[in-house]
Amino acid sequence: MSWNISGNYFESCNCESACPCVFLSAPTTGECTALLGWHIDDGVYEGLRLDGLNISLAVHSSGHMATTPWRAALYLDDRATPEQQEALGAIFSGAAGGHPAVLANHIGEVIGVTVAPITFDGSDASRALRVGETADLKITAIAGQGGEKVTIANHPLAVAPGQQLVAARADHLHYADHGYEWELSQTNGFYSPFAYKA
Repeated sequence: MSWNISGNYFESCNCESACPCVFLSAPTTGECTALLGWHIDDGVYEGLRLDGLNISLAVHSSGHMATTPWRAALYLDDRATPEQQEALGAIFSGAAGGHPAVLANHIGEVIGVTVAPITFDGSDASRALRVGETADLKITAIAGQGGEKVTIANHPLAVAPGQQLVAARADHLHYADHGYEWELSQTNGFYSPFAYKA
């Protein structure tokens, strides 16, 4: 099995900025609710192109992210063909190996895999994601010294290893599915490029 994908990743959670979970510390409220999104700029899975497709993952951990199993719901782009959806499911479930398999080791329960309309928008300092009527998220980078972006590198809990995170805050985060209802703003956000392969 051979595949590689790259593009833009971002997330927001209920922690204060910057989320301590990436440093293997406890979440600021004792639990973590997070919504993640990936936009694939360039991707191929066993010869099948995945360019331009989007994926989202909703995660709840009732304790320390590094030691408490996550409950997770995966959302796949409805613009994908059935073959592309199968490829995305294999990659982002961890079944196809690579770094997503490392992340999947933290998941204790998959509470759903849903095909949905997913839109992604990115600018110089913000990222936005919409998953049908289920989720709506926008984050904006925190202005640091001299107006430069605040970055974090070499953090041990990494969704996009080898990349610098830009620290951000949520303009808004809405999620309602699987018995969860999250309405947040001004909480933690991160974004960076990503590249996965197997």
